Amino acid sequence: MTTPYAPYPTGRPRRLRRDAFTRNLVREHRLHAHDFIYPVFVLDGEKRREDVASMPGVARLSLDLLLPVAERCLQLGIPYLALFPVVDDPHKDATGSEAANSEGLVPTVVQALKKRFPELGVMTDVALDPYTSHGQDGIPDESGYLLNEATIEQLQKQALCHAQAGADMVAPSDMMDGRIGAIRRTLDAAGCIDTRIMAYSAKYASSFYGPFRDAVGSSKSLGKSNKKTYQMDPANGNEALREVALDIAEGADMVMVKPGLPYLDVLWRVKQAYQMPTFAYQVSGEYAMLKAAAANGWIDHDAVMMESLIAFKRAGADGILTYSALEAAQWLQDHQFVG
Repeated sequence: MTTPYAPYPTGRPRRLRRDAFTRNLVREHRLHAHDFIYPVFVLDGEKRREDVASMPGVARLSLDLLLPVAERCLQLGIPYLALFPVVDDPHKDATGSEAANSEGLVPTVVQALKKRFPELGVMTDVALDPYTSHGQDGIPDESGYLLNEATIEQLQKQALCHAQAGADMVAPSDMMDGRIGAIRRTLDAAGCIDTRIMAYSAKYASSFYGPFRDAVGSSKSLGKSNKKTYQMDPANGNEALREVALDIAEGADMVMVKPGLPYLDVLWRVKQAYQMPTFAYQVSGEYAMLKAAAANGWIDHDAVMMESLIAFKRAGADGILTYSALEAAQWLQDHQFVG
């Protein structure tokens, strides 16, 4: 004889969790390889590979070794690479002049990638910190404070240099006021009207960037200095909405929140407020923490990796810059998650 259940609400959410096929049917958010942008670090020269100690699985690569990685992205369905240069010290100076060298590292790599893989999107970082002897994202005055307009003039040259080399998208990450509008005008005046701009609109003065700065070599230049006079205060949320609004008004095609997981609330607010193509950057410190915890046996790396990525989609991200892009896309392929 079956014991009757006590009176209970008729709505039972667990009904929809009983089996995998039902969970798949009602899943609200899905990941696809098309959601990822894969950041890579590129070196001058040939046959050069330098592992980044603080980012297990990530390496600085010369162009010849980067080409197979680009091909792998295409095979997995990842639509974009994001290039970050590692600049040798002799090419660095106080104004970051090498950033606008049309025969420099980034334009050369862009040209090669677009020639070999025209169907792969190439995004470039527009910022001076890899090129400056002081490690800051701009040109300082005598006191060390960054000069907004002087920096923007250099960024305009850099962005145009990248666009003319064939970059599909430029991504100003400097946080100077007014740089999106200035870059848009420069690109349009030169006929680069289809070059997209992804603005690092809400970029915080975060402590999660350490491994990245090691990877590009700016940490030793920066020393004990910080970037708090131009990157955002981590305590501020409303300010992010203002920053995003300004960038949209100036012509940004896409906007970004950086870092990622510690700022999901900001990501959600930005997407809800503007309904623009909105991206999140799962930064180096986030990546490194997952790798370190997994190496110690404290977490299941792949499970936590995928959980962290779906969190961005749930919070409103249209896409994610992540150093886990290759691993995540392979996981999706292996598990036949087709989105």
